Amino acid sequence: MSLTPERPRTRTTSDAGGPPHGPTRRPASVLVVGAGLAATQTVAALREVGYSGHVTVLGAEGVAPYDRPPLSKHLLDHVSPAWLADEVGTDITSQADAVHLARPARGLVVTPDAVTVHTDAGDLTSDALVVATGAHAVLPGAWVGARTLHTWADAQELRTALRPGDRLVVVGAGWIGAEVAGVAARAGVDVTVVEAAAAPLAGALGARVGALTVPWYGEHGVRLLTGRTVAQVDARGVRLSDGTHLPADVVLAAVGARPATAWLGDALPREADGALRVDEGFAVLGAPGRHVRAVGDVTLRRSRRHGWVPGGHWDGALRDPAELVADLLEGDAAAAGRGDRAPYVFSTQLGHDLTLFGQPSAEDDVVLRGDPAADGGWTALWYRPGGDTISGVLTVDRPRDVGAARRLFTSATLPELARPLAADPDRPLRP
Repeated sequence: MSLTPERPRTRTTSDAGGPPHGPTRRPASVLVVGAGLAATQTVAALREVGYSGHVTVLGAEGVAPYDRPPLSKHLLDHVSPAWLADEVGTDITSQADAVHLARPARGLVVTPDAVTVHTDAGDLTSDALVVATGAHAVLPGAWVGARTLHTWADAQELRTALRPGDRLVVVGAGWIGAEVAGVAARAGVDVTVVEAAAAPLAGALGARVGALTVPWYGEHGVRLLTGRTVAQVDARGVRLSDGTHLPADVVLAAVGARPATAWLGDALPREADGALRVDEGFAVLGAPGRHVRAVGDVTLRRSRRHGWVPGGHWDGALRDPAELVADLLEGDAAAAGRGDRAPYVFSTQLGHDLTLFGQPSAEDDVVLRGDPAADGGWTALWYRPGGDTISGVLTVDRPRDVGAARRLFTSATLPELARPLAADPDRPLRP
């Protein structure tokens, strides 16, 4: 099974579907739904290119835009949000014409020339729409009392609930689960992590590479249970499917996130998980016109290099809005070949710094660069079977490989690198 499987479509749409690229009528107004990083950068990009039309922003949380990675990486030592006005230098309240941070979108009507968004305070009509509503954490309904970590409010509640000596059970050993486990353990919390897969991060890295992170848990006093599923969560703790009961004062569900697009209903074609397929200019495929765009966590982006790339990448939310705006206003982003950024994830967990570039598959071969059991860091490279084509690179505590790995994924096609060269940790990571 692929680590990044192509999501099934809920409506038939050709890969080249949607109106052709090219300039369309320049919109006199743009409505941005969402108030996170992707939305903030969209507003900034509009103004940076001199767009003088009317820009409206709709948010749902009732707070100014903030950065999400610190919510897990700095759960216990950041007592206030990392405001995007400070982090990226964009204050949407001064750059947009109207900002409603506590006015969530409830529905959408799209016509060939305009869009209308329904809200509790009335309808808003605009020439163009940018869907940037991000994602929401997955929480099984039967997990009574379990918490999630995706918003600043979630982080506040979790921080308040955790005290030294408390028993925390984290369900899910993915990026967020591993980060929280390490932070909590360092603060004196008794942490157990339950993972249904055979190894941590198996969904992103595969079982072989994920298994290389197992020793980190014990080194930080975290109990790790792999290959175990949860049957019940209640006020007393977690009961596993094999009958094991894990007492807990706090239970964190870290089992993934899904695009926050339920508000769209049937107005736009959505994938089974709610994602919106977009082309290289971030136009929603299947929408009646290129005035409907989406960016950030809500997307499933078409890439010449990687095929279909799921959203959820911080770097994409930071940089893709500039390409969206260029194509929306001038129709030139895709034609110029810009914006096809490689998927990129960074994580600080259990005393280690990880960066992942590209989109590996479970069928790929793995080549290790350096010894994971020794000091000095290591790198894993995924190769398409039978050749020297690289689909992904993970660096662990090896900063000298980070820049090289990023550069590998800057051409229009997947990089080629001889396997013996890649496996030699003393040689530069370049063709």
